Amino acid sequence: MQCSWKAVLLLALASIAIQYTAIRTFTAKSFHSCPIPNPVNCSLSQDTDVADRLCDENPTFPYNLSRKTHVLILATTRSGSSFVGQLFNQHFDVFYLFEPLYHVQYTLIPKLTQSKSTTDRRVMLGASRDLLRSLYDCDLYFLENYIKPQPVNHTTDRLFRRGASKALCSPPVCESLGTVDLHLEEGDCVKKCGTLNLTLATESCREHGHVAIKTVRVPEVSDLRALVEDPRLNLKVIQLVRDPRGILASRSETFRDTYRLWRIWDGTGRKPYNLDVTQLTTVCEDFWNSVSTGLNRPPWLKGKYMLVRYEDLARNPMKKTEEIYDFLGIPMDSNVERWIQNNTRGDRSSSKHKYGTVRNSAATAEKWRFRLSYEIVAFTQHACQQVLAQLGYKTAGSEEELKNLSISLVEERDFLPFS
Repeated sequence: MQCSWKAVLLLALASIAIQYTAIRTFTAKSFHSCPIPNPVNCSLSQDTDVADRLCDENPTFPYNLSRKTHVLILATTRSGSSFVGQLFNQHFDVFYLFEPLYHVQYTLIPKLTQSKSTTDRRVMLGASRDLLRSLYDCDLYFLENYIKPQPVNHTTDRLFRRGASKALCSPPVCESLGTVDLHLEEGDCVKKCGTLNLTLATESCREHGHVAIKTVRVPEVSDLRALVEDPRLNLKVIQLVRDPRGILASRSETFRDTYRLWRIWDGTGRKPYNLDVTQLTTVCEDFWNSVSTGLNRPPWLKGKYMLVRYEDLARNPMKKTEEIYDFLGIPMDSNVERWIQNNTRGDRSSSKHKYGTVRNSAATAEKWRFRLSYEIVAFTQHACQQVLAQLGYKTAGSEEELKNLSISLVEERDFLPFS
């Protein structure tokens, strides 16, 4: 009995050691404990001894909270989201992905369209959140569950719009490129780079300071609450909106078959009896619900949400982009500034395809006034009157007023981020 206290002490010490090891292992798996030194984000990049010592002294500090800011551009089709995506794609320290949720949608609900019911449209939300969480953690292998045919040896040629991501068209992901190929068009990237190696893409993601993803496949910001509240992600949402009249005009021009009945109405002046009005009303309902959530400023969105009108960005792209980067807390580099200067002053022939981003941005924002008949404009104004008022879009009472008002159709509004 004299030695029993020693046995108890040894057991206690062993228990503490086991618990400490378990905690260290758990935190190492749950978080990136020590960020890779980076010349932009860490002045200690050249002093590996000091960096190693800091890692030893702070082994469980959450990686994403210390260094990475993740960005999600929440939008709908033909609202200017490709343009906004480029504002991040051009940043040297941002790993950008263009519509990765495309693969979730077309694997789970291959025939999903904007006209489906709310229930159908939300079937894929759980899978989408899981994929987004993995992508923000630079686990690109998770995509393989949704790419058809499934990648072999982590390589694929089926990633949707791979060429729209600069990081996926640059070394080390694309090793065949030389210095003269650093600014490739989207189609040229796919031709020169060949199949995508997801292992190299994962490594590239981890080398970047931030991850940005654009999606038009999440209806409302409230659908992202689980991700926004995850402290490991440090996720911030940029909700992009556009005048529904402009969205309708752009979709009718771009998706000619899908919006054929709207084009018939526009051309003949007679509204088809079987017109699918949900192609319009769904957009307005999603905007209303999502923006209402954001403007009500719930605690879980504090410091995480910024509302951006496409028209404001188109008319003053440099100023608005600076505001966006200021909200994110990321320095805006010269690559972004140069891209804005080169891609917002183009003429009509500058955009090579329907998803092009080279154009006169200010003129593009209001071109819908000359594309739609006043009958369709009036119908849209009635169907979407709540969200038009909510977002500061004025209505036109006649065709003459529509053609002459121009800029005054958009009220001056300052949608300050919720901080």
